[in-house]
Amino acid sequence: MLADSRVRGAVGRLPEPGGWLVHSGRSASVHPATDGRRCPHPRPLGAGAEGIGVRRGASGERRERPGPSGVGSSCPVPQAGWQCHLLWSPQGGRRRVNRRALLRDTSILGSAALLPGAGLGCAREPKNRRLNVILIFTDDQGSVDVNCYGAKDLYTPNLDALAARGTRFMQFYVASPICSASRAALLTGRYPQRAGVVSVASGNHGLSPMQLALAKLLRGAGYRTAVFGKWHLGDRPELSPTVQGFGEFFGFRGGCIDNYSHFSHWSDPNRHDLWRGGTEVWEDGKFFPDLVVREAIRFVEENRERPFFLYLPFNAPHYPYQGEEAYRARYASLTQPRRNYAESVSTVDADIGRVLAKVDQLGLRENTLVIFASDNGHSAEMPASWGGGSAGPYRGGKFTLWEGGIRVPCIASLPGVIPSGEVRYQFAVSVDWFPTIAQLCGVDLPDRLLDGRSLVPVLMSPSAPPSHQVFHWQAAPQWAVREGDWKLVVNGLPCGRRDRVLPRDRVFLSNLAEDVTERTNLAPQRWRKVSHLMGLHRAWQNEPWKFGEAQWKGG
Repeated sequence: MLADSRVRGAVGRLPEPGGWLVHSGRSASVHPATDGRRCPHPRPLGAGAEGIGVRRGASGERRERPGPSGVGSSCPVPQAGWQCHLLWSPQGGRRRVNRRALLRDTSILGSAALLPGAGLGCAREPKNRRLNVILIFTDDQGSVDVNCYGAKDLYTPNLDALAARGTRFMQFYVASPICSASRAALLTGRYPQRAGVVSVASGNHGLSPMQLALAKLLRGAGYRTAVFGKWHLGDRPELSPTVQGFGEFFGFRGGCIDNYSHFSHWSDPNRHDLWRGGTEVWEDGKFFPDLVVREAIRFVEENRERPFFLYLPFNAPHYPYQGEEAYRARYASLTQPRRNYAESVSTVDADIGRVLAKVDQLGLRENTLVIFASDNGHSAEMPASWGGGSAGPYRGGKFTLWEGGIRVPCIASLPGVIPSGEVRYQFAVSVDWFPTIAQLCGVDLPDRLLDGRSLVPVLMSPSAPPSHQVFHWQAAPQWAVREGDWKLVVNGLPCGRRDRVLPRDRVFLSNLAEDVTERTNLAPQRWRKVSHLMGLHRAWQNEPWKFGEAQWKGG
């Protein structure tokens, strides 16, 4: 019989009927027994399977009942009131993590092992296959611009379906309101200042090859890696995605292209910007989002038998607003620029749906972690017709450190592991996905300082503490710091015409639990809190390791 000491230490207390457990090392599943029947495991256990029956005694003490082991073993629980606790050793090779041993770090289990309603289900025989990962990053999508986030004028059935099959974050933030800096933070798990990209990347300014991007980490663990879409982390060959660990790249290097000609009209001179790896390619007249979907589907099909990491940074709903014709009639009643923006949102929603439909068709969905987020808030720039997106109740948008610039929609889905149809209200940041993905994929973190913290506890429990108690933003000349519900913004910028009528106080303090709109400045009344938050940010700025890596300038 397997020693149960590890289980005792991990569980801490017995689950109630209906509770579920996953623990590290050897896999376990706990579920209610049925009256006089064996547990309906979906398939016989493999060789070496062992189990125990567990129940509470009248005074709450733990009681155990050994069960059979070996091929074909079933639940060792013949009576009602007991719970099945099946254990087994990995069946050789690398075991799949998401159902059998979700958590490699038992420290998490001390507070998150009891997961009622998490949908983990009965344990199944492990496969010699790691999780696939699809990371979707849309461009300039507003804080509330998904139907399930409150945008009832938008049609986003695929993102809504993803939320129904996953968990939706209500206080999710990006590390910067600026496109390139936000992407660098996402891919490195670091503050933009530590990642070395604090502003818009262009030419020979971008993500240093000295940085360790998520693709490098996963590729080193045997993953096939690809990025299709918008890179915007440097134009030079030494700053290309393939240098950052992506085995394949198809898309554009800059910040914006026309979706049909694939020319960049962002700055003079106009230039063609469509690449496969390091080779310029021409697909005149073809709708760029369709090309991204084409490449994504091909990549998934080709790698169905091996673990893959697919990064899809779509270029919508960033301007130019070029949605598909199918949505023009649907949004005919909306006024401009919301109408064109809505067409673009629904177009990218449909594109996401096409990729995920292929994953479903290939039977890969239950072994694929899907993460969706926007890179920053909506744009109120002139090319965006001064703003078709919405921050809902939040102040600000792209380029600002108000909530509307950095608070974005985010959904994570992994059927059978991440709870379905649930919402999380804990504070979380885009840098957290790096260690979260590594943990779920069973890949050791690199020996370097990361600012992100795993979101596994938060994903598993609505009562888990947030990933950060304090977080900082800096996008010159503005900066912000949040501690708990308190947020301080200094030199905050306006966003769009609506925001220009709001107070332009240089130092703005708000309590987000009481005023998420950031309309009432509490700084004059709470000057001690202001001083405290300023001290936190000053200490953060003065830490040399935080700003020790300058923005890469190739040469």
